[in-house]
Amino acid sequence: MPLNRPYKSITELPDTIPVFPLPGALLLPRAELPLNIFEPRYVAMIDDAMRADRLVGMIQPDPRADPRDPAPALEKIGALGRITQIAESGDGRYVLNLTGVARFRIIEETRAPTPYRQCRVDWFEFASDLSPDPGASVVDRAALLGALRGFAEARGMQVEWQGAEKAPIEALVNMFSMMTPFDAIEKQALLEAEDVPARAAKLIEIAGGGAARKPRTLH
Repeated sequence: MPLNRPYKSITELPDTIPVFPLPGALLLPRAELPLNIFEPRYVAMIDDAMRADRLVGMIQPDPRADPRDPAPALEKIGALGRITQIAESGDGRYVLNLTGVARFRIIEETRAPTPYRQCRVDWFEFASDLSPDPGASVVDRAALLGALRGFAEARGMQVEWQGAEKAPIEALVNMFSMMTPFDAIEKQALLEAEDVPARAAKLIEIAGGGAARKPRTLH
């Protein structure tokens, strides 16, 4: 989704941002992430973001952290999103879409007075995220779709392949990276891939390995 407020330089991005730790959630530049916000501290975060710049940082907790910890250690790299759609549910929740702006690296967590967490971040190494990746044209679409088809068939996933075959490469890579049920470590690896070709290669690697593994049966 195009932004009403485009960002042309990392100097336009804030030094400190609110962060939403969510295991398995992946946001990438120019992609959309739907969220259902119901915890009071994150409802407060959205209220504050809407009064300010509409920006929220998505980050995964460190997978080694104790899941019972109310403030677990965080991964070092996350992605900033801008709230581009929002609706009230009538029962205190927000249903919204974040559109990815750029990745960030956490410098330190601040001692914020807010109920949600805030971090001081650096954007320098991800300045190129603000523009579509020109390297996307070198991605082998056939190899990418072949790996994804194998993964989807092994997992019994329904995919609208006709649309996938026509989608721009960056959108295709982002969509499958974000929406495919990879684990948190694999999602983080996709996030940290240097660019779209590197992310496509990682996606092929993960999907190929996932297709070879027997799906888990839920009882």
